[in-house]
Amino acid sequence: MPRFSANLSFLFTELPFPERFAAAASAGFRAVEFAFAYETPPREIATRLEDNGLALVLINAPPGNYAGGERGLAALPGRERECAASLATALAYARELSCPRIHVMAGVVPETADARKHARATYVRNLRHAARAAEGEGIEITIEPINPRDMPGYFLNGQVDAHGIREEVGAANLKVQMDFYHAQIVEGDLSEKVKRWLPHIGHIQIAGVPGRHEPDTGEISYSHLFALLDELGYAGWVGCEYKPLNGTLAGLGWMKALSKAPPP
Repeated sequence: MPRFSANLSFLFTELPFPERFAAAASAGFRAVEFAFAYETPPREIATRLEDNGLALVLINAPPGNYAGGERGLAALPGRERECAASLATALAYARELSCPRIHVMAGVVPETADARKHARATYVRNLRHAARAAEGEGIEITIEPINPRDMPGYFLNGQVDAHGIREEVGAANLKVQMDFYHAQIVEGDLSEKVKRWLPHIGHIQIAGVPGRHEPDTGEISYSHLFALLDELGYAGWVGCEYKPLNGTLAGLGWMKALSKAPPP
Protein backbone atom coordinates (compact mmCIF):
# COMPACT_ATOMS: atom_id res chain seq x y z
CA MET A 1 0.00 0.00 0.00
CA PRO A 2 1.42 3.43 -0.88
CA ARG A 3 2.30 6.02 1.74
CA PHE A 4 -0.28 8.80 1.91
CA SER A 5 0.35 12.51 2.38
CA ALA A 6 -2.42 14.87 3.51
CA ASN A 7 -2.75 17.90 1.26
CA LEU A 8 -3.53 20.63 3.77
CA SER A 9 -4.89 22.94 1.06
CA PHE A 10 -7.76 20.45 0.65
CA LEU A 11 -8.00 18.39 3.84
CA PHE A 12 -8.77 19.60 7.36
CA THR A 13 -9.90 22.97 6.02
CA GLU A 14 -12.47 22.99 8.84
CA LEU A 15 -9.51 24.24 10.89
CA PRO A 16 -7.18 27.24 10.59
CA PHE A 17 -4.07 26.32 8.60
CA PRO A 18 -1.68 26.04 11.59
CA GLU A 19 -4.02 23.56 13.32
CA ARG A 20 -4.23 21.22 10.32
CA PHE A 21 -0.81 19.69 11.02
CA ALA A 22 -1.86 18.22 14.36
CA ALA A 23 -5.16 17.07 12.88
CA ALA A 24 -3.36 15.26 10.06
CA ALA A 25 -0.99 13.55 12.49
CA SER A 26 -3.88 12.51 14.75
CA ALA A 27 -5.62 10.99 11.72
CA GLY A 28 -2.60 8.81 11.03
CA PHE A 29 -0.75 10.76 8.34
CA ARG A 30 3.03 10.91 8.55
CA ALA A 31 3.48 13.43 5.75
CA VAL A 32 1.76 16.55 4.49
CA GLU A 33 1.87 18.81 1.46
CA PHE A 34 0.19 22.06 0.50
CA ALA A 35 0.03 24.50 -2.35
CA PHE A 36 0.68 27.96 -0.95
CA ALA A 37 1.38 29.00 2.63
CA TYR A 38 3.65 31.98 2.09
CA GLU A 39 1.67 34.14 4.48
CA THR A 40 2.89 31.83 7.28
CA PRO A 41 6.53 32.23 8.38
CA PRO A 42 8.56 29.10 7.62
CA ARG A 43 9.73 28.82 11.22
CA GLU A 44 6.11 28.46 12.37
CA ILE A 45 5.49 25.74 9.78
CA ALA A 46 8.71 23.97 10.77
CA THR A 47 7.60 23.95 14.41
CA ARG A 48 4.24 22.44 13.47
CA LEU A 49 5.97 19.74 11.44
CA GLU A 50 8.45 18.94 14.21
CA ASP A 51 5.85 18.92 16.99
CA ASN A 52 3.69 16.44 15.08
CA GLY A 53 6.36 14.18 13.61
CA LEU A 54 5.44 15.10 10.03
CA ALA A 55 7.49 15.29 6.85
CA LEU A 56 6.68 17.96 4.29
CA VAL A 57 6.87 16.36 0.85
CA LEU A 58 5.64 19.03 -1.60
CA ILE A 59 5.00 22.75 -1.91
CA ASN A 60 4.11 24.96 -4.88
CA ALA A 61 6.12 27.99 -5.87
CA PRO A 62 4.16 31.26 -5.58
CA PRO A 63 1.88 31.41 -8.66
CA GLY A 64 1.62 35.13 -9.28
CA ASN A 65 -1.66 36.92 -8.65
CA TYR A 66 -3.82 33.91 -7.81
CA ALA A 67 -6.81 36.01 -6.74
CA GLY A 68 -6.58 37.78 -10.09
CA GLY A 69 -6.70 34.52 -12.04
CA GLU A 70 -3.01 33.74 -12.46
CA ARG A 71 -2.05 30.09 -12.12
CA GLY A 72 1.71 30.20 -12.33
CA LEU A 73 4.37 32.17 -14.18
CA ALA A 74 6.75 29.71 -15.79
CA ALA A 75 5.18 29.71 -19.27
CA LEU A 76 4.40 33.44 -19.41
CA PRO A 77 6.74 35.41 -21.73
CA GLY A 78 7.93 38.65 -20.16
CA ARG A 79 7.47 37.40 -16.59
CA GLU A 80 10.84 35.70 -16.25
CA ARG A 81 12.09 37.90 -13.40
CA GLU A 82 8.93 37.28 -11.41
CA CYS A 83 9.22 33.57 -12.09
CA ALA A 84 12.82 33.56 -10.81
CA ALA A 85 11.77 35.50 -7.70
CA SER A 86 8.93 33.04 -7.10
CA LEU A 87 11.34 30.15 -7.31
CA ALA A 88 13.80 31.83 -4.93
CA THR A 89 11.01 32.25 -2.36
CA ALA A 90 9.97 28.61 -2.73
CA LEU A 91 13.56 27.40 -2.41
CA ALA A 92 13.99 29.38 0.79
CA TYR A 93 10.89 27.72 2.27
CA ALA A 94 11.89 24.27 1.00
CA ARG A 95 15.35 24.66 2.48
CA GLU A 96 14.09 25.61 5.94
CA LEU A 97 11.31 22.99 5.88
CA SER A 98 13.43 20.13 4.45
CA CYS A 99 10.93 19.80 1.60
CA PRO A 100 12.34 17.71 -1.27
CA ARG A 101 10.24 18.98 -4.16
CA ILE A 102 8.64 22.14 -5.53
CA HIS A 103 5.83 22.27 -8.08
CA VAL A 104 6.41 25.12 -10.54
CA MET A 105 3.10 26.01 -12.19
CA ALA A 106 3.05 26.89 -15.89
CA GLY A 107 0.26 29.46 -15.99
CA VAL A 108 -2.72 30.34 -18.14
CA VAL A 109 -1.91 31.27 -21.74
CA PRO A 110 -3.95 32.19 -24.84
CA GLU A 111 -5.04 29.26 -27.01
CA THR A 112 -3.52 30.54 -30.25
CA ALA A 113 -0.74 28.49 -31.84
CA ASP A 114 1.69 31.41 -31.78
CA ALA A 115 1.04 32.15 -28.11
CA ARG A 116 1.51 28.52 -27.17
CA LYS A 117 4.75 28.30 -29.16
CA HIS A 118 6.23 31.24 -27.28
CA ALA A 119 4.84 29.91 -23.99
CA ARG A 120 6.53 26.55 -24.50
CA ALA A 121 9.91 28.13 -25.24
CA THR A 122 9.58 30.33 -22.16
CA TYR A 123 8.51 27.34 -20.05
CA VAL A 124 11.54 25.29 -21.10
CA ARG A 125 13.95 28.15 -20.33
CA ASN A 126 12.41 28.83 -16.94
CA LEU A 127 12.38 25.15 -16.02
CA ARG A 128 16.04 24.81 -16.92
CA HIS A 129 16.81 27.73 -14.62
CA ALA A 130 14.62 26.24 -11.87
CA ALA A 131 16.23 22.81 -12.15
CA ARG A 132 19.74 24.29 -11.99
CA ALA A 133 18.86 26.44 -8.98
CA ALA A 134 17.27 23.51 -7.14
CA GLU A 135 19.92 20.94 -8.00
CA GLY A 136 22.46 22.27 -5.54
CA GLU A 137 19.83 22.07 -2.79
CA GLY A 138 19.02 18.43 -3.59
CA ILE A 139 15.47 19.48 -4.51
CA GLU A 140 13.29 18.21 -7.35
CA ILE A 141 11.20 20.48 -9.55
CA THR A 142 7.87 19.06 -10.66
CA ILE A 143 5.46 20.04 -13.42
CA GLU A 144 1.84 18.90 -13.39
CA PRO A 145 -0.65 18.48 -16.23
CA ILE A 146 -3.97 19.98 -15.07
CA ASN A 147 -7.32 19.38 -16.74
CA PRO A 148 -8.79 22.36 -18.63
CA ARG A 149 -12.24 21.89 -17.10
CA ASP A 150 -11.01 22.83 -13.64
CA MET A 151 -8.39 25.30 -14.87
CA PRO A 152 -9.35 26.73 -18.28
CA GLY A 153 -6.41 27.92 -20.36
CA TYR A 154 -3.75 26.20 -18.27
CA PHE A 155 -0.76 25.56 -20.50
CA LEU A 156 0.00 21.95 -19.58
CA ASN A 157 -2.81 19.38 -19.81
CA GLY A 158 -1.51 15.96 -20.89
CA GLN A 159 1.06 13.40 -19.80
CA VAL A 160 2.71 13.11 -23.23
CA ASP A 161 3.25 16.88 -23.36
CA ALA A 162 4.61 16.97 -19.82
CA HIS A 163 7.14 14.23 -20.47
CA GLY A 164 8.09 15.81 -23.79
CA ILE A 165 8.90 19.06 -21.99
CA ARG A 166 10.77 17.14 -19.28
CA GLU A 167 12.91 15.50 -21.94
CA GLU A 168 13.54 18.81 -23.71
CA VAL A 169 14.64 20.49 -20.48
CA GLY A 170 17.00 17.59 -19.92
CA ALA A 171 17.46 17.96 -16.15
CA ALA A 172 17.62 14.87 -13.95
CA ASN A 173 15.85 16.66 -11.09
CA LEU A 174 12.86 17.70 -13.21
CA LYS A 175 9.99 15.25 -12.70
CA VAL A 176 6.33 15.05 -13.66
CA GLN A 177 3.72 15.24 -10.93
CA MET A 178 0.93 12.83 -11.92
CA ASP A 179 -2.46 13.61 -10.45
CA PHE A 180 -4.73 10.69 -11.31
CA TYR A 181 -7.77 12.98 -11.06
CA HIS A 182 -6.55 15.34 -13.78
CA ALA A 183 -5.15 12.52 -15.91
CA GLN A 184 -8.40 10.57 -15.86
CA ILE A 185 -10.43 13.60 -16.97
CA VAL A 186 -8.05 14.49 -19.81
CA GLU A 187 -7.02 11.10 -21.14
CA GLY A 188 -7.56 8.04 -18.95
CA ASP A 189 -5.51 4.85 -19.52
CA LEU A 190 -3.89 5.48 -16.15
CA SER A 191 -2.27 2.08 -15.62
CA GLU A 192 -0.39 2.13 -18.91
CA LYS A 193 0.81 5.68 -18.33
CA VAL A 194 2.13 4.75 -14.88
CA LYS A 195 3.94 1.73 -16.30
CA ARG A 196 5.48 3.80 -19.07
CA TRP A 197 6.66 6.78 -17.05
CA LEU A 198 6.99 5.79 -13.40
CA PRO A 199 10.78 6.40 -13.26
CA HIS A 200 10.11 10.02 -14.25
CA ILE A 201 7.10 10.60 -11.98
CA GLY A 202 8.17 12.60 -8.94
CA HIS A 203 4.89 12.67 -7.04
CA ILE A 204 1.38 11.22 -7.33
CA GLN A 205 -1.91 12.75 -6.22
CA ILE A 206 -5.41 11.30 -6.00
CA ALA A 207 -9.10 12.20 -5.94
CA GLY A 208 -12.32 10.63 -7.13
CA VAL A 209 -13.70 11.36 -10.61
CA PRO A 210 -16.11 13.06 -11.03
CA GLY A 211 -16.40 15.59 -8.23
CA ARG A 212 -12.84 15.50 -6.85
CA HIS A 213 -14.05 13.88 -3.65
CA GLU A 214 -12.75 10.87 -1.70
CA PRO A 215 -10.94 8.30 -3.86
CA ASP A 216 -13.42 5.53 -3.04
CA THR A 217 -16.06 7.44 -5.03
CA GLY A 218 -16.44 7.59 -8.79
CA GLU A 219 -14.97 5.81 -11.78
CA ILE A 220 -11.29 5.28 -10.87
CA SER A 221 -10.33 1.91 -9.35
CA TYR A 222 -7.82 3.03 -6.78
CA SER A 223 -7.47 -0.47 -5.32
CA HIS A 224 -6.12 -1.51 -8.73
CA LEU A 225 -3.82 1.51 -9.05
CA PHE A 226 -2.41 1.15 -5.53
CA ALA A 227 -1.70 -2.54 -6.16
CA LEU A 228 0.03 -1.56 -9.40
CA LEU A 229 2.18 1.04 -7.64
CA ASP A 230 3.21 -1.62 -5.12
CA GLU A 231 3.99 -4.07 -7.91
CA LEU A 232 6.14 -1.49 -9.70
CA GLY A 233 7.97 -0.55 -6.53
CA TYR A 234 6.82 3.07 -6.24
CA ALA A 235 8.56 4.41 -3.14
CA GLY A 236 7.20 7.97 -3.16
CA TRP A 237 4.22 9.56 -1.49
CA VAL A 238 0.64 9.71 -2.72
CA GLY A 239 -0.92 13.08 -2.02
CA CYS A 240 -4.57 13.17 -0.94
CA GLU A 241 -5.70 16.24 -2.85
CA TYR A 242 -9.47 15.94 -2.78
CA LYS A 243 -12.49 17.83 -1.45
CA PRO A 244 -14.10 15.87 1.41
CA LEU A 245 -17.81 15.36 0.93
CA ASN A 246 -18.81 15.51 4.60
CA GLY A 247 -15.77 16.68 6.52
CA THR A 248 -12.23 15.34 6.43
CA LEU A 249 -12.38 12.82 9.29
CA ALA A 250 -15.74 11.42 8.20
CA GLY A 251 -14.32 10.64 4.79
CA LEU A 252 -11.06 8.94 5.77
CA GLY A 253 -12.52 5.44 5.98
CA TRP A 254 -11.34 4.78 2.43
CA MET A 255 -7.73 4.40 3.62
CA LYS A 256 -8.54 1.54 5.98
CA ALA A 257 -10.93 -0.08 3.51
CA LEU A 258 -8.52 0.00 0.59
CA SER A 259 -5.62 -1.22 2.68
CA LYS A 260 -7.66 -4.35 3.53
CA ALA A 261 -8.95 -4.94 0.02
CA PRO A 262 -7.46 -7.92 -1.86
CA PRO A 263 -5.63 -7.12 -5.10
CA PRO A 264 -8.08 -6.92 -8.04
